[in-house]
Amino acid sequence: MLFGIHSLLFRETFVEKDLPLLDKCKAMGFDAVEIIPFDPENFPAAKVKAAARDLGLVINTGYGMPAEYNIISPDAGVRRRGIDFSKHLIDLSNQAGARVFGGMIYCGWGYLSGRMRTEEEWKWAVEGYQEIAGYALKAAPELILGIEPVNRFESHFINIAADAVRFIWDVGLTNVRVHLDTFHMIREEDNIRQAVVESGQHLGYVHACENQRGIPGHGLFPWVEFFTALKDAGYDGCVTIESFDPDMEKISKLCCIWRKLADTPEELATEGLKFLRGVHAEVFGAA
Repeated sequence: MLFGIHSLLFRETFVEKDLPLLDKCKAMGFDAVEIIPFDPENFPAAKVKAAARDLGLVINTGYGMPAEYNIISPDAGVRRRGIDFSKHLIDLSNQAGARVFGGMIYCGWGYLSGRMRTEEEWKWAVEGYQEIAGYALKAAPELILGIEPVNRFESHFINIAADAVRFIWDVGLTNVRVHLDTFHMIREEDNIRQAVVESGQHLGYVHACENQRGIPGHGLFPWVEFFTALKDAGYDGCVTIESFDPDMEKISKLCCIWRKLADTPEELATEGLKFLRGVHAEVFGAA
């Protein structure tokens, strides 16, 4: 199993000046780094790929689709722009050598219609993602597209793993997988273990976050149960710590981080990594 860290714990951007962060993450003991290309036109994809190769790091990418690219919008023009922008992000992810492109990549992040998901929205999303995933299969055949269920305050569309699995079945393409995030799971799932095991062969990526986005192991999430379920589901991919620094005004506002969750971002990363490796060894057995 690989253990990763999210670049947004340390940087609000990832442009050329942020490339040394990869060295820092490697020095802290991480196997992988997830990057959000919030500034797509200035994302140094080729340099990320080269630096990661030299360091022996795995790169993953993610995104939270903004309203103007919402693939479930009632506006057909917005849906079209969302599909085209998704293809652009897939190209950037491929150029960066990413293994996974995941997150809120199937509808607008923060988009709430004020009612339960409709069949029309489901149809728009499935049709849009069939085109997006079909493009990815040709342009970046090794890239996993991770469908992340998120909590009710961020979306009304896919909140639980079972809905992500249904979405994947309806899209019907092998590169679309479930992207589980423990921060969202503890708010929405009825049964953590069942959600993991039922994701099973469709599970492609994992975010490891405490219930309050603090240091894994310093909160309420049932980590031994979760890793036991990962083992039973046959998952041996990447587990990435995702948290954010409240001193970053833009990110803290987007993610509602209003207090310090550790003395420093470095403490959150290193203590979280130590804890997760320990639980992994307990459940899977020492390497």
